[in-house]
Amino acid sequence: MSSSSVADSGVGTVTGGPGEQKPIVCSEECLLRAGNTNCGGCGMSVGLTMLGRALAEAGETCSLVIPACCGIVTAGGFPTTAYNVPVVASTFASSPAFATGVASVRDINDESGQVICWAGDGGTYDIGLATLSAAAERNENLIYICYDNEIYGNTGGQRSSATPPGARTTTTPGGKSEGKKDIMGMMAAHGVPYAATLSIAHPEDFARKLATALSMDGLRFFLMHSPCPTGWKSEPQDSVALVRLAVASGLFPLYEVWDGIRYELNAEPDWTDPGEYFRRQRRFPPGQIDTDATLRECRRRFERLRSRSRESRGATV
Repeated sequence: MSSSSVADSGVGTVTGGPGEQKPIVCSEECLLRAGNTNCGGCGMSVGLTMLGRALAEAGETCSLVIPACCGIVTAGGFPTTAYNVPVVASTFASSPAFATGVASVRDINDESGQVICWAGDGGTYDIGLATLSAAAERNENLIYICYDNEIYGNTGGQRSSATPPGARTTTTPGGKSEGKKDIMGMMAAHGVPYAATLSIAHPEDFARKLATALSMDGLRFFLMHSPCPTGWKSEPQDSVALVRLAVASGLFPLYEVWDGIRYELNAEPDWTDPGEYFRRQRRFPPGQIDTDATLRECRRRFERLRSRSRESRGATV
């Protein structure tokens, strides 16, 4: 039985004797079942749970297209699956291309349900950027969600272009020297109908944005800050608190962009000292991060977003 057919049935399976499969009844409708392979405190797990709730609230179903990343390992070993929806495993660089085909078949057959790419930062910022750009340029009718854990988490914790400056990875043991790529700016430049950042520490904002995307057509892009206790060298119980600190300090601004033109800020930072965020992650060498300079950069970036928001409001009056 394929992973998708198991997911369609609403149950997982275990193998009993030769040729025998015993059903494991799922106790409730959920996108991500218990017993998955994710680490404790994984931000992706929280995000999948919140995505499942948003789909249920909207009365929607989905098919997931997942490239090589932690998200595809989540399913576990064949013939069981931790996902309760059909899943297509794509090549690392091609989840938007795979999803384009799945969405096209859906639309040709006038079928219901969302097609959602669920990809890490390696398959979004780096290896998958060409196919993501192509899908955005064509305005394909799908949702793309990048769970950004800022490393290649599934292959040993190497740096990606989403890794923040100063962070130690297996390929930057002394700390990364380059800044983080502005993937939201790139998607806005493509003029996609909707792009937004997501915080697992702000569930109401998360749910509202998913509801907005589910009410639209075209390519909708989300960037979700996704703590990885294994790669970040943080405590699993701190994951939600870390995202909350990132939003409060301005490290991870919450905002939306419509058609690459209209910007809307969703949370005003209180400019909390980002030092606590860095101290809770052993990937940042003690004393190496200039928190004052970081806070100044966060303010500068947020003011730029605020300026775009004001300009876009003026343009639509």
